[in-house]
Amino acid sequence: MFAIFRKEINTFFSSILGYLVIAVFLLANGLFLWVFQGNFNIFDFGFANLSPFFTLAPWIFIFLIPGICMRSFSEEKKQGTLELLFTKPITKWQLLLGKYFGNLMLVILALVPTFLYVLTIDQLGSPTGNFDLGATFGSYLGLLFLGACYTAIGLFSSTLSQNQLVAFMVAVFLCFLVYFGLEGISEIGIFGSNTYGLEYLGIAFHYESISRGVIDTRDILYFLSVIFLFLYFTKFSLGRLSNQKRKKPRQLISVLLILIGINVASAFFFDRFDLTDDNRYTLSEASRNIAQEMDSPMVVTIFLTGDLPSEFKRLQLETKRILEEFAAYNPNIKYEFVDPLSQGGDAMEIATDFYNSGMIPENLNIQENGKFSTRIIFPWAVASYKNKSVKIHLLKKKIQSSNEEIANNSIQNLEYAFSDGFGKLVHERSKKIAVMRGNGELPDGNIADFFKTLQEYYRIAPFTVDSVANSPKKTLQELSKFDLVIEAKPTETYTEKEKYVLDQYLMRGGKILWLVETVSIDKDSLFNPTQKALAFPMDMNLRDFFFKSGIRINPVLVNSLQSAPIILASGSGKDTQFTPYPWVYSPLAISGKNNSITNNISAVKFEFANNIDTLKNSLKTTILLQSSPKSKIQGTPMFISLTSLGKQPDFKTYNKGPQTLAVLLEGKFTSTYKNRIKPFELNTHKDEGRPSKMVVISDGDVIKNELKSGKPMTLGFDQFTGTMYGNKEFLLNTVNYLLDDTGLINIRSKELKMAFLDSDKIVDQRLQWQLINLLLPLILLGIFGWAFTSFRRKKYSHKNNFS
Repeated sequence: MFAIFRKEINTFFSSILGYLVIAVFLLANGLFLWVFQGNFNIFDFGFANLSPFFTLAPWIFIFLIPGICMRSFSEEKKQGTLELLFTKPITKWQLLLGKYFGNLMLVILALVPTFLYVLTIDQLGSPTGNFDLGATFGSYLGLLFLGACYTAIGLFSSTLSQNQLVAFMVAVFLCFLVYFGLEGISEIGIFGSNTYGLEYLGIAFHYESISRGVIDTRDILYFLSVIFLFLYFTKFSLGRLSNQKRKKPRQLISVLLILIGINVASAFFFDRFDLTDDNRYTLSEASRNIAQEMDSPMVVTIFLTGDLPSEFKRLQLETKRILEEFAAYNPNIKYEFVDPLSQGGDAMEIATDFYNSGMIPENLNIQENGKFSTRIIFPWAVASYKNKSVKIHLLKKKIQSSNEEIANNSIQNLEYAFSDGFGKLVHERSKKIAVMRGNGELPDGNIADFFKTLQEYYRIAPFTVDSVANSPKKTLQELSKFDLVIEAKPTETYTEKEKYVLDQYLMRGGKILWLVETVSIDKDSLFNPTQKALAFPMDMNLRDFFFKSGIRINPVLVNSLQSAPIILASGSGKDTQFTPYPWVYSPLAISGKNNSITNNISAVKFEFANNIDTLKNSLKTTILLQSSPKSKIQGTPMFISLTSLGKQPDFKTYNKGPQTLAVLLEGKFTSTYKNRIKPFELNTHKDEGRPSKMVVISDGDVIKNELKSGKPMTLGFDQFTGTMYGNKEFLLNTVNYLLDDTGLINIRSKELKMAFLDSDKIVDQRLQWQLINLLLPLILLGIFGWAFTSFRRKKYSHKNNFS
């Protein structure tokens, strides 16, 4: 076998044709990856990884490997030496395996110069060295398995004819058919629309899975099965050529059935190993559970496609890959990419249709080759399951974020976005939320948008505590049926009985979301002839309730230089102009600490917020939101006036640091009425509660949506500036965290970092790296050829002299 192995390599490199085949392979890769503009150009791709290479390589392999293998048996048949090999004391398995591993080694040698691409990406990264070696190793492993399959196919094809060109053409056809043909048949539906699953028989599906750095035992078994099958075909063909008459067709059927059985069994017993540095393709247990609950087909249509900037091409690719991960755990999950603009319709009309359906398009500012342009994209997906559908937003856009940051945040959020959307379809709404009424809370119209969103997850009902005056025990009993209570900006003082009901509800394990203020002032009250209003302290009779939980909401106003503007109108009719002014009373709050609620969300807009002090106690206290470090506080009562707009603030006074605006409390709460007289008798009174959670937000306007023509607008959306703040997402995450028992919300804390290329280095060193990656592999091949030829010449010259 080793003699045959060496003979294959020596014969290949003894001819100029061998070097020419590898040179064409390296030259084609170099031109497509580093010179020609297009989807495979790594400079245009913009990311510090070799995905374009691993996407391009299978297609070049389709021609390279048949070129390497075409002479293996066809030349032996043509020269009449095959019969001579049959007479040697080796089995046919030894014969074909010697040739197989010889040809496979040639494929590996052709790949060695491409390691230069790894060094190039490593040096061009921003920063240098931000290369994911684990993912690259997995991708090269996938390419090696692909090359092994193509080699087995090429070896089989070379037994079918003594003409090398015929063997080459047959091998190219078979490689294409096995790699892409079956998937193509599945996509175009040649055998009808019900061809789901046919793509699993093609190499492309398994190669794409392993080439992203995820080793799946099912993919490994598939590759080994294809290799063994074509090697067995080769042995069968060799047996025919040696005129052996055995019942091999029956053996062939048996082999096919065994291989099919092994691969079917592997679908039920498998394991996956994520080699990426950040485990980006490892689904959480909650995501896997949701995927496995689908007992009928789910189709996901993604509209993020078409002519996209490089950052969003990456987002499109990662969207495809995360869906492949879901499909790996349940083949009922299917997906397709649809370009809304592919039919040539009017872009604005299509964008309007998307907007009216609740899927807001995005206008991106793009800089390409020193020129700026605007491009519209549709970062949405729609998942359909059992006559139900849900819209999934794929873009995570923060204020003043670059396209790279937007793409990175969006990729990081993909697993949560799809798990959340799928969960809406497969889970029945079981948990109940009480929307408190009776204490001057916000009107229904001003909280309609948020609760409309919540209805997709939970059962919601209003609850009035007024009845506590007549039947307090029954009120507590009824309230205890709810899993969560939401208090949205109450303005009327709580009675002791009402407070006691909420206290005992918390002791029984109930959760509460407070959006409460201690200063009375509203932005609308400023729009009067004097353009000013009085902000004064407001006692809600909740101070002791919060103090017992370890917090204090102070009757002060937080001013911040990082704030949302106030929009004032001037003129009338068509001449109306809307002018933004800095407004320090609308602080933009950011995450106080990295946690699953506030991770990767946009700034949350507050309005006349109070600061919160945290006190030492036994509860776990997490600061969710804070104002910017450039903040100060103002005591009340005080007048607030619009006449100060446009004046330069005194920056020196904004030196109080970040002010706490939202707090999460977790643990066993202590009753406010412990060792105190109770407002009414309750046999089931508890001084120490069961483990529970409570979130306190020091501004009720965080949940308030604006109205337009009497209809509620999207929470957090500013129609005058076009800015989308993170209010809705923050509140939704908060509610999900308070009620979540599946661990799904913890997906949000998953940190992924996309590795980008350094654009400045690319501009300055583009030609240098193009020459290195185009010419150096060819030079290395030439040096190898000279060394190989010199070694052979010296070796055989030495033998002749000895003789």
